[in-house]
Amino acid sequence: MIIPMSILKHIKISKVLAHCDIPCGIYDPITAKIAAQTVLKMAVRMEALDLSGGVKEVAQPNGIARLIHVKEEHAQQVKNELNILWSDYFKPEHLEKYPNLHDLFWNANKLAGSNKQGVSSDSAKKLVGIVDEIAGIFWATKGIEYSDQVAETRFGS
Repeated sequence: MIIPMSILKHIKISKVLAHCDIPCGIYDPITAKIAAQTVLKMAVRMEALDLSGGVKEVAQPNGIARLIHVKEEHAQQVKNELNILWSDYFKPEHLEKYPNLHDLFWNANKLAGSNKQGVSSDSAKKLVGIVDEIAGIFWATKGIEYSDQVAETRFGS
């Protein structure tokens, strides 16, 4: 529903930002993990392509473009999801208990960026690993031992 400006000018509204400045308290690093796994899957698929014979049908560049798009989109999603956790969830007391937290987030964002720029399953595996490390700390702050028992099944073959 769109509210006409003639009505809005009579309502005092403060600036509103989302996820989640209320805060809602609903945080989970699994979205970053799934996005990182998607980056890895796309890198693996692109590395497996045999382009030595050149383009033989128009579907080939389209398929490659789609793999690249999904890889880059999900690498950006990793950054977005991690930045929400970093800015909205983690507090100074977490940094005291986990002094490497800042470096983990910084390195994860740098890895996500490098995975947008290039194609390397090794780099993508490092991205999944660092997201897992952050997830372990996240869940530890809640008194839960982190284990992603379905990671291999989710990733598939």
